[in-house]
Amino acid sequence: MAGMRSSSLRRRVRPGLLAAVVSSIAMLGVGLIAVPAAGAGTATPAGPVAGSHPEVAPMPAGAADSLPGAATTPPSTPTPAPTTPPSTPDTSPFPPSAPTNVTASQVRAGSVTLTWTAATPGCCAIAGYDITYYMAFDDVVVAASVGNVTTTTISNYLRAGRQYSFRVSARDVVGHRSASSDTVTVVTPVTDTGPDTTPPSAPQNLTLGDVTDSTATLSWSPSTDDVGVSGYNVYRFDGWYTSVLVATVPATTYTVALALSTPLRNLFYVRARDAVGNVSIASNTVTAPTTPTPPTTPPPSTCRVTYQNQSEWQGGFVTAVTVQNTATAPVDGWTLTFSFRGDQQITSAWNATTSQSDATVTARNVDWNRVLAANGSASFGIQGRWTASNAPPASFVLNGIPCTVG
Repeated sequence: MAGMRSSSLRRRVRPGLLAAVVSSIAMLGVGLIAVPAAGAGTATPAGPVAGSHPEVAPMPAGAADSLPGAATTPPSTPTPAPTTPPSTPDTSPFPPSAPTNVTASQVRAGSVTLTWTAATPGCCAIAGYDITYYMAFDDVVVAASVGNVTTTTISNYLRAGRQYSFRVSARDVVGHRSASSDTVTVVTPVTDTGPDTTPPSAPQNLTLGDVTDSTATLSWSPSTDDVGVSGYNVYRFDGWYTSVLVATVPATTYTVALALSTPLRNLFYVRARDAVGNVSIASNTVTAPTTPTPPTTPPPSTCRVTYQNQSEWQGGFVTAVTVQNTATAPVDGWTLTFSFRGDQQITSAWNATTSQSDATVTARNVDWNRVLAANGSASFGIQGRWTASNAPPASFVLNGIPCTVG
C-alpha cells in the first residue's frame, strides 16, 4: 500500500451534466492548489510530465583512411547499424490502457482505500497513476498522484457522511496518459467508532408523479440497512453545486412544492438515513417542472384622454386634446406622451408646451393648468402638417401611467 505523492484541487465548470464534467477531466493536469498529503514528502504536481522526448542519434559507419606512401587498397566495407533496439524509451504515441477493476475498501469517515488492476503499457513503462475524485453535488475536483502501485489510501479533502466518486488513470515515463477507469462511488460513515458504521443502501427508482400547477409527488423504492432505516432525506438541487434539504420523511413518498421559473435546474434526489445519522449514496435525480412566474398586473388607469380633430385639410390639421384625471387625488404637474401613426409634424400648440422626436410627442402643462383636480381635466390644442397620413394616436401615457382613450 502506498500513500499520496501529491494532491491538488480545482473548481469544476458545469455548463451541462455532471457526468460530462467528470469525463472532461480524464486528462486533468495541475489543480488550483497543490497540497502534499501527510507524510508524502515533497509534493510532485499532478499533471503531465514536462520535457521533450529523447531522441536516438544514428551510429555512423567506420571507414579506413589511406596512409601516405602505402599501397592502395579497396575501401573497407561500411559497418552496418546495430540491429539491437536502442535502450532509450520508444517515443511512439501509444498511451497505456486504462486501469480496470477499481474497488473501494476500508471506507472510513476520513479516508478511502482504492485498489485496481494495473494498466498495460503502450510504448513505455508505467510511471504511476493519477486519481481524480469529487464530492457529489459539488463543484470541486481533487487530483492526486501515486507511483507505480495498484493500491492507495486517500484522505485529503474527505469528510464524514459525504458521497465521493473516484477514477484512476495511468501515466507512463514519457508523459502519456491513459483514459480514466470506470467510476467507483462510496459514501463515508459519520463515525468510525460508533455502534453503526455502515450506511444504508441507496434508494432506487425515484420518480415524479401526480403533478399539479403547484405540487408534485416523489416516490421511491425502500432502502435496507444492517440495523435499520430510520427515514429519508429529500433534497432539491439547482444543477450546479447547491443542494437544499427540503424534508426528512419516514415513508417512501413526499409531495414537493414546485418552484417558480428559474434559469437554474429544479432537480430532486433522496438519501436514506439510519438512527446514528449515516446517509446512503444518493438516488437518481428527477427534474420537476416549475410554476410560471405570475403576470404582473398593471396598475388601474387613473386618466382618460380624448383626441379629436377639429379640422383637417390636405396637408394640415387642427386637433383638440383633453386630459382627464380619473383618480381621487389631484395631479400636480403633468406630462402626456403619445405617438402619431402617420407622418404628422406639429407646427404650433396652445395651452401646453410640446416637443416632438420622430413620431413621439411630449406635451407638458403650462402654469395655469398645472394642477388636475380629482375628476378634473385640461385641454390643449395642436396644429400641424401631414403628407401621407393623419392617423390619430392609439395610446397615451400620463406621468408614466397608461390612460384610457376616448
